Amino acid sequence: MKSLTQDINTGYKKRMKGKTTMPKVGIVMGSDSDLKVMKKAAVMLEKLGIDYEMTIISAHREPDVFFEWARAAEGKGIKVIIAGAGMAAHLPGMCAALFPMPVVGVPMSGKNLGGEDALFSIVQMPPGIPVATVAIDGGMNAAILAAKILAVSDGELLDKLKAYTAEMKETVQAKAAKLEEIGYEAYLQDK
Repeated sequence: MKSLTQDINTGYKKRMKGKTTMPKVGIVMGSDSDLKVMKKAAVMLEKLGIDYEMTIISAHREPDVFFEWARAAEGKGIKVIIAGAGMAAHLPGMCAALFPMPVVGVPMSGKNLGGEDALFSIVQMPPGIPVATVAIDGGMNAAILAAKILAVSDGELLDKLKAYTAEMKETVQAKAAKLEEIGYEAYLQDK
């Protein structure tokens, strides 16, 4: 029986079949329960045309596998890692300790402390081991931040980000126009 990690990696390999590009972003999470949040990162990277790889590795349950993955990431062409974790949330910090380029941490909401434990764990890294941290369950913003990091040296990607920002503005303006036209009661009923 194939594991969820194998399914994710197989899907990635199918998307990459025939392409000569290497992944620019590594998405790693500590558990398959994080997939619903980390999927948002993958969807946004796909929208922006950024190649990535995605996997599940537990820093606590398989540290040898994690060390191998994090140390090999640079050699695979990865420029930014997005690491999602809940509770003690060691995965993003350990990525930052081993990977020499930017790491974006995604704290996962949890049943005990609502994700605040993971948020504090990721954001409070020791000096010399920075992790950029987005909101709890902020997979989409993690991808946008990774894209902005890559766009520093990629004009085409920067243009895509500018177009995405313009698209968001147009969406808000359309909603405002609709509200003015039909009023708040009809607007809320239409949702």
